[in-house]
Amino acid sequence: MTAPITSEARPRLTGEQWQRLSAYGIAADAPAGTWIFRAGDDSDMILIESGAVAIVRPATADDDEAIVATYGPRQFTGELNLLTQQSAYLGARATEASLVRRLDAGAFRALMDRDPELSDIVLRALIARRRDLRDGQAARTLEIVGSDASAAALALRTYAARLQLPHTWNDIASPAGAALARAVDASTGDLPVVITPGAVLRHATTSLLAEHLGLSYRPRSDEEVDLVVIGAGPAGLAAGVYGASEGLRTLVLDSVAAGGQAAASSRIENYLGFTSGISGNDLTAAAAVQAQKFGARIASPCQVAELHSEPDRVRVVLADATTIRARAAVIATGARYRALPLQRWADFEGAGIYYAATEIEARACGRQPVAVVGGANSAGQAALYLAARGSRVTLVVRGADLRAGMSSYLADRILADPAITVRTGTEVTALHGDSHLRQITLTGTPAQECAGLFCFIGATPATAWLAGLATDKNGFLRTDSQLHDAELGQRWTELDRRPLPFETSLPRVFAAGDVRAGSMKRVAAAVGEGASAVSSVHAALRTVSA
Repeated sequence: MTAPITSEARPRLTGEQWQRLSAYGIAADAPAGTWIFRAGDDSDMILIESGAVAIVRPATADDDEAIVATYGPRQFTGELNLLTQQSAYLGARATEASLVRRLDAGAFRALMDRDPELSDIVLRALIARRRDLRDGQAARTLEIVGSDASAAALALRTYAARLQLPHTWNDIASPAGAALARAVDASTGDLPVVITPGAVLRHATTSLLAEHLGLSYRPRSDEEVDLVVIGAGPAGLAAGVYGASEGLRTLVLDSVAAGGQAAASSRIENYLGFTSGISGNDLTAAAAVQAQKFGARIASPCQVAELHSEPDRVRVVLADATTIRARAAVIATGARYRALPLQRWADFEGAGIYYAATEIEARACGRQPVAVVGGANSAGQAALYLAARGSRVTLVVRGADLRAGMSSYLADRILADPAITVRTGTEVTALHGDSHLRQITLTGTPAQECAGLFCFIGATPATAWLAGLATDKNGFLRTDSQLHDAELGQRWTELDRRPLPFETSLPRVFAAGDVRAGSMKRVAAAVGEGASAVSSVHAALRTVSA
């Protein structure tokens, strides 16, 4: 049965618009029953001149194939994988004799770059289709099977959610999850398992999944980019948007997935322009699409191991020893929430201890009691979100005053919410459980039931992988006016200039967002820094070219 498709996903093109769009494609006949592309092929855009084309979800381990959409004359196929360059996970088959036009990746990029009107129409359709596909039969093209108490399974679910991939989650403890595991002959020792039309990935990791889907970094022969952005939180995504939109060949890398800490927030209410608030994941997912619209490439998970500044370029070395050469780099790796120094903390990470409060973590806790640790806005938003989901929430704040580190509007809502108990001057002193966290002990109180401990404390900069850059005593990168003449070496003398705004102690290496010393730890500030850093990138590249 064909799933319902929103009208936005099927734009009506005028004759003149269709003529312009058709000029980008190469014509081909498709007899009835012909596969135009299959799951696993490169993602091409198909224009239907005449006839009809069905979009088909391949057969799964326990179900027959299904038609998810059908397109006719003056319509086109495709969804967001045309932008992300993810391999096709659905097939396209002519249901009657058809004349089609095919746009490969190069032709599609030319369309998006050269025709603003058509690119906006197409982009809105691609976004709407991805939204529809996530709620329909297409979600069965990527099935994750694992345990709710598994950190590895949580990582896969988080990756799929952040990239807004159509997928389903199947708890091995449920009848459906157990049946699916049996259908692919997977044992509990194989978990987590990812099932796609082309493979069964056992002991699946995000890296393995990304490689299978075509979303990991794939080097191009003798490639050099203008700008490599390391980190895809708000600052990195802003740098990606502004770099690509201003003509720089831009590559964005992230060790987890686009979004950064912001994606862990269930709701951001004080971001300019969103009067009703927006989830961090929705905000950063939209930013990623925007960057890709302008031609930026985003690859994740992609772990950067080394960065070197050379006389005429920056050299980035990945964990697998792949080398990327760029004219400039922006470091936007952000900061990570700190773990508490408690016994069994690592045992319970992903099995009751979480660093994000999204639908995934909330569903794992159900309506059971939970605790949130932290006194800043991220902790406050998490407490309100979990309380709204039906949990009794204990907000654990080490300081004496809730308002000291939290916006007033959040503190007021928390103090007025009967489902939230605020414990100031308090710390978590012990963890209790079996394979999953069951209880916690707070300062001066007996152990209390706790199905989920949400940790939003501190900020440890993600700079341990860097060498040779000036930092403050806490490891945050110092830039521009924070740098002293004595720590700037011979290369700066040869350049005959001081570091530009957001430039680190290495020429053409910039820092933006939470990773930078002195930055305001807010989403809006990070976006501004990422955009501003690109302005300095342009200035630095001009001095090299001069």
